[in-house]
Amino acid sequence: MTSQTLAARPPYSRIAFLALVGVIATVGALNAGSALRAFAGEPAPAPAPVVEAPPVEAPPPPPPAFVFDTPLPGRVVNSPFGLRQLPWEENGRLHEGVDIAAPAGSAIRAATDGVVVRTGASGSYGRFVEIAHKDGFRTMYAHLGATARGVKPGLYAKRGQTIAYVGSSGRSTGAHLHFELRRKGKPLNPAFFLGQTFAQADDLPLRAAARGPRKVRMAQVSNWPDGVKPAKTKGGRVQTRLSVADS
Repeated sequence: MTSQTLAARPPYSRIAFLALVGVIATVGALNAGSALRAFAGEPAPAPAPVVEAPPVEAPPPPPPAFVFDTPLPGRVVNSPFGLRQLPWEENGRLHEGVDIAAPAGSAIRAATDGVVVRTGASGSYGRFVEIAHKDGFRTMYAHLGATARGVKPGLYAKRGQTIAYVGSSGRSTGAHLHFELRRKGKPLNPAFFLGQTFAQADDLPLRAAARGPRKVRMAQVSNWPDGVKPAKTKGGRVQTRLSVADS
């Protein structure tokens, strides 16, 4: 299409043509200016900064549902959970907890959070503290020398809180803690729980902890409780018939 053809068209076509010519001229001038600046060594405009979105942090994992600490940190179990026969017993029976030897007066700590439901003394346990925990768990601390100040039924004891002190009260062979763990009344082997954390209730080793070893362990003790006499024997041997319900 020539300029003469455009000129022969109506006026509005000429106006559009002149506008197009102006746009072309303006663009050409801008390009020429950029080329001149580049030739003259002027720095090109800096590119726009790239703004990165802040990293999204993953939410922290939920706290474990169950945490069980040892009631006597740094001490070892010297009489485990399971079938046991003491020298003064005619029959073996289930040792429903663990014995942890420690010097008299050592601080005993709550194994996990709970409410104190019983304190007192009995002929076999001696002084004791019993704590109820969530999901039907209960812990028993026995043969105590004394309970800590303020420990009484209704107290909410935090995990790790001092609740009592080691002693040798009741039917005891020396200074130690007798510790029991039960769930809904059934004794469990504390060795499966102490020092462990469990994310949820399904992770609890309830079945394994309830079984315990079936072999009778003949206990060796250096000190006998006051007033306890040797068991009656047959043929010079202690009877080993068990009076323990099958778990």
